[in-house]
Amino acid sequence: MDEFISITRDENDVNLLSPLTWAYIGDCVYELYIRTELINKTNLKPHKLHIESIKYVKAKAQAEILQNIYEELTEEEKDIVRRGRNTENHHLPKNSNVQEYMYSTAFEALIGYLYLTKNNKRLKEILNKVKIG
Repeated sequence: MDEFISITRDENDVNLLSPLTWAYIGDCVYELYIRTELINKTNLKPHKLHIESIKYVKAKAQAEILQNIYEELTEEEKDIVRRGRNTENHHLPKNSNVQEYMYSTAFEALIGYLYLTKNNKRLKEILNKVKIG
């Protein structure tokens, strides 16, 4: 993605952003990853692609992924997750409970933080732990 998307903030600037900002961009990065993997691995039509992608991007699924990889995270990554989980969010989840929503926000914050700090190797390692199909 470096070819057409330019991240201009340095790591110090990224550290000053709200964890909800990390989650905001992390949501996009993660959904793009899932959609790309589905395109690469299936021959589904767009509506079926959408239905299949929902299985991976819903709060419950993201919370489960975070639980499955948590022990493999570095202390810095666990701190990012903690900050994402504990950030006050006034949005009420529609299709999940509050705990699942908090942990999915934490997962998205981690993905967003790694993306914004250009830690692409680690981002890829984490995303590759998501089993598609």
